[in-house]
Amino acid sequence: MEYTIRDAQASDMPQVLNLIQELASFEKEDHAVEVTVDDLVQAGYGTQPLFHCFVAEAEDNIVGMAVLYPRYSTWKGPVIHLEDLIVTEKMRGSGLGNALLTAVVKYGHRAGVKRISWEVLDWNEPAIKFYEKKGARVMRDWDVVQLNEQAMADFLKNN
Repeated sequence: MEYTIRDAQASDMPQVLNLIQELASFEKEDHAVEVTVDDLVQAGYGTQPLFHCFVAEAEDNIVGMAVLYPRYSTWKGPVIHLEDLIVTEKMRGSGLGNALLTAVVKYGHRAGVKRISWEVLDWNEPAIKFYEKKGARVMRDWDVVQLNEQAMADFLKNN
């Protein structure tokens, strides 16, 4: 099946949200997605976009996407964080993940960033092998640390 990789448009966000929900289900977090189509449109297509999105389109359907945003490393300088790279289940193994990752790397290279980073679940061995094959270093000695909204409120209340 042929596909095209392109910059996402605001009108793509309903299908992008479907892919986000598919990823949440794959990661056993079915009820974790809180963003809406309106949230995505406002965040990605307002006066100060918070993210950039590439989509993969096949037969007029979005079958994959990559969402990234700028960060700054105090050690390296400007970097990009790849928030999600999603390929719908029926398209896995088609080369689509490689095409999306290539679009992200080209974007980062053109922007002059020093690094592109992302997380992968430790049990997602197919993704880990894919990323390592592409030259990415999976840093298993680092843990992701987060404060959710309630934890932030509790922190502020106690400090």
